[in-house]
Amino acid sequence: MSPLVQRSRPGTGRVNPTDQHWTMLLFESLSAGVLAIAVGFALVMVVVGAYVLLVWPLTFWDLANLGVEKYGSWVNPVLWSIFAGGSLAGYYCFSGAAFKKTAKSKVAAQPIRARR
Repeated sequence: MSPLVQRSRPGTGRVNPTDQHWTMLLFESLSAGVLAIAVGFALVMVVVGAYVLLVWPLTFWDLANLGVEKYGSWVNPVLWSIFAGGSLAGYYCFSGAAFKKTAKSKVAAQPIRARR
């Protein structure tokens, strides 16, 4: 190679192999929020399925007198809260903060005579 061309060798820069781009971390975190919504939806479907298979055929109770309409305004904030909580939990896990070990401070043991 010509001495006029200065190229750096590959691998000379110290790059942490566990680092990832912030957009990938954002995508993973938001995906965890969507997964939290999907798990919540699956749990609701299991409850509705159990009701349809067990309660409705035996009692013909259609939940008409339960009065759940007054809780309709809570649905949107609850869904956004589940999404935000899942996203924060995903960020906590995918960023690696959940797996970092904290250094515990060592306390020097005192001799028995010094304690009295």
